[in-house]
Amino acid sequence: MVKVLKEHIDELVGAVTAGNLFPKRPTIPFVAEASTCCGWPLNVQKTHTRTGGVATLDIGEFVPRETVLVCRKCASIYISEELQEIVPPWGKFGYDVLVHVGKEVFLHCRQDKEIIGELTHKRIGISPSEIAYLAKRFIVYLASAHREAKIRIREAMHGRGGYILHLDGTCEGDSPHLMSALDGIPEIVLDNVKVPSESVERLIPFLRRIKQAYGNPLAVVSDMGKGILGAVEKVFPEVAVFICHFHFLRDIGKDLLAGENDVIRKRLKGHGIQGALKKKAAQFKKIIDCDPDLAECLAASLENGKIQKRTLEKMPVVTAYTLIQWALEGKKEGQGYGFPFDRPYLTFYERLQTLYSDCKKLQEIHLRGCARDNKPFIKVCHLLEKTINDDVLHAAALEMRKKVFVFDKLRKAMRLALPEKNRGLNDNGDDADIKTIEKSVEDFRHWLLNNYCFKENKDYQKMIEQIDKYWEKLFADPITVDTPHGKVTIQPQRTNNILERLFRGLKHRSRRKSGTNSLTKQLKAMLADTPLVKNLDNEEYLKIILNGKATLEERFAEIDAKTVREELRKSQENSEKIPPRIKAIIKRQELPQMLVHLFRREASKIQHLPRAG
Repeated sequence: MVKVLKEHIDELVGAVTAGNLFPKRPTIPFVAEASTCCGWPLNVQKTHTRTGGVATLDIGEFVPRETVLVCRKCASIYISEELQEIVPPWGKFGYDVLVHVGKEVFLHCRQDKEIIGELTHKRIGISPSEIAYLAKRFIVYLASAHREAKIRIREAMHGRGGYILHLDGTCEGDSPHLMSALDGIPEIVLDNVKVPSESVERLIPFLRRIKQAYGNPLAVVSDMGKGILGAVEKVFPEVAVFICHFHFLRDIGKDLLAGENDVIRKRLKGHGIQGALKKKAAQFKKIIDCDPDLAECLAASLENGKIQKRTLEKMPVVTAYTLIQWALEGKKEGQGYGFPFDRPYLTFYERLQTLYSDCKKLQEIHLRGCARDNKPFIKVCHLLEKTINDDVLHAAALEMRKKVFVFDKLRKAMRLALPEKNRGLNDNGDDADIKTIEKSVEDFRHWLLNNYCFKENKDYQKMIEQIDKYWEKLFADPITVDTPHGKVTIQPQRTNNILERLFRGLKHRSRRKSGTNSLTKQLKAMLADTPLVKNLDNEEYLKIILNGKATLEERFAEIDAKTVREELRKSQENSEKIPPRIKAIIKRQELPQMLVHLFRREASKIQHLPRAG
């Protein structure tokens, strides 16, 4: 009985929404809280109504009617502080709506239609353009709170013994470069700027601004960009500079592998093999769609090693289709690091070789004793012949595979972006002692210099030169610093992947919102301080910027609305779907061998059956 009653109460409480309580927009009075000034009672200057209304999460839309008071002696004006804490001056949406929209857009990557639906339920009408405007306002308010908290942020840094400055940037197409600076110890974004290019001249003012706000860092971690390194040398001449291991590996790998990778990419494109295979797969799929159980039967056959008799006729079609999709899946293979850690064109070509080889084998296996059964495999081989017989393509793939072996050996020496780890850009490297890593790279260098297969090759000589050039900036000893709590040893992070993940998150949000891969327009329109949203996941940072307030809404209400408006003003100057079962099957690396074995086993059974008549 008690449980039923509680459920009934919960249902009633859930039904109590602003829309149910106020079918029409209510008018709510607000009066200035002060009553006297200069020893005299305040007079009413005017009472006005915001006819457009305002909206908050708690009430929904309502009409505020505000009474403004005036001192008859000094003419001071008094307005309602309560109203100012709810909604910005002459704003339509309350601070709670502003913060809610900001978090939904930037932290939860919600789309406009999702936010509109949620706010409509709370009796708040809002358009996509208003969401975009509130999202920008959220960033400006957050940036203002951040700037006002610089002294407290610097004090927190001092308590930790200082800060490690990480610098990195991102751009796309002809968009400006979005450059961010981050303290690598608590992993909080310190400052951001949009510049036309990462030149020394463009970055020096940005670094000087950081130096003025937070002082000299203990060390700087960046990529190998000449602009960043040159600006750091000018602004922080006495500070140790270290190269991000991930950027170093990526650049050295691109230099080593890009030539062969380009040849493979262009030759594959010239043959048009990807499009030809997709077209053939679409033809096979029309046959498969007539018998929806075929994909399930193939999966079952692979599991139990036996082909069902009723599917023998169409098994070559579904097998050829599945093998094509397995080969095409090679272009998606990798651990999420990007080139040169992932080599999709090389993997795709190698899968094409396997596809051709195994389709040749499957041509000779007759499930029903009839050569005509294997036409799907013959058709696939015919499509692949020019690509497989391309000597230039074959030679480039062979050379690239040799270089991949060397590059992966360096990855293992540096304990970073290892193929078996599968961490993608979340990889900050193994927690190995920096001296151990340095010794491993030294051993790799010695091996490469003394290996007769590599020492005469100019590409490997260039690789050695790159390692030697940045050696001192690659291996940072731990830094011992004095803090109010005694001496502390700090080990700079080996990578800038904190910032890489930050930029990737911003790009993911933009792609999800716009539905397009191109980010040029988004980066052009994005406010430079947008990366500050990452800091909201850090409790220490949040406490610093709130400065005694309980919520962001309360803190934003303290910020001068005129400043926000000024900052905003400045900012303005069907492809065929693969059946789910086959999609799962093509993930298997050993799929071609499994299918060849399955067909051979079934064919051997047929050969031993007595002939009819």
